[in-house]
Amino acid sequence: MKLFQCQSCGNILYFENRACQRCGHRLAYLPETRTLSALAPAGAEDWSPLAVPDRPSRFCANAVHDACNWLVPPGSGDAFCLACRHNGTIPDVSNPDHLAKWREMEFAKHRLFYSLLRWNLPLKTRAEDPEHGLIFHFLADPPENGGPKVMTGHDNGVITIALVEADDAEREKRRRQMGEPYRTLLGHFRHEVGHHYWDLLVRDAGRLEACRAVFGDDSQDYNAALQRHYEQGTPANWQENYVSAYATTHPWEDFAETWAHYLHIVDTLEMASAFGMQVHPLLDAGGELAARIDFDPYEAQSIEQIVKAWLPFVFALNSVNRAMGQGDLYPFVLAPPVIAKLGFIHGLVHGTV
Repeated sequence: MKLFQCQSCGNILYFENRACQRCGHRLAYLPETRTLSALAPAGAEDWSPLAVPDRPSRFCANAVHDACNWLVPPGSGDAFCLACRHNGTIPDVSNPDHLAKWREMEFAKHRLFYSLLRWNLPLKTRAEDPEHGLIFHFLADPPENGGPKVMTGHDNGVITIALVEADDAEREKRRRQMGEPYRTLLGHFRHEVGHHYWDLLVRDAGRLEACRAVFGDDSQDYNAALQRHYEQGTPANWQENYVSAYATTHPWEDFAETWAHYLHIVDTLEMASAFGMQVHPLLDAGGELAARIDFDPYEAQSIEQIVKAWLPFVFALNSVNRAMGQGDLYPFVLAPPVIAKLGFIHGLVHGTV
């Protein structure tokens, strides 16, 4: 993720900002130009971005709920932006609690779409592709004793996110119950969309054998593998080959977990680069823990370039977190087989596999 700058006053802005706190200009994100821009009224419902004055447009329909700060592409007849047009079911916005949770989910989903659009990955809606189009359902649990709770998951392009995952206390409770070192809304989105892109970029693109050579045989029974995982747990040496314990469940989950981590790493490195961060420990005489992020991680030539920057950087971040009495920001180990899997994901998003 990048930092942005107000075109009116030069103030530094974040991706989710709705208004510049210095000059008061309303802000919107323009996905076609990857710009967060200050706006000027352009008549009726249109706004003229100061960054590209010749591209007036209007806000996504979800802006009225303060759930989106993107503009609809100029000339488009869609009511929704490139991210929100993939929504299927949203919660009852007349319920203040549901509305607040849905907003948090949209913040995470829009960060996901920032990455997907950076790589120009296929993004067809369900209307455009009724069989494989990407669609999101944000569902609240039924009333007590009103039926089964909502399960977050993916099914052939349909991604369901349980609204309760936007409750920090409940999500932390589930994280502890499931023994997960990391569980976030953004992590859910990145993981579940990984399943979608396995369908599109692996299964439907003739890359099954290449993927199986890295992640294993996905034809094994998924339900049996899931049951085995919850009954027997993970192998003692799982970190030698997998990025997370859940990745050991089945090759599909290994792929989705690795996909999510690739997005975590690339997007975090871009933000570090935006801040001009570099790592050069005073006690590191050999330079093994030094890193300078002087490249665009989204356009990196190889996974080696990414990992070479990531490992020193995350070592520093984890150390800072420990100094604050917190757990590691990135509590994972990237063993050589895991890096090879990340390399496969890198090749997929760049079209080089």
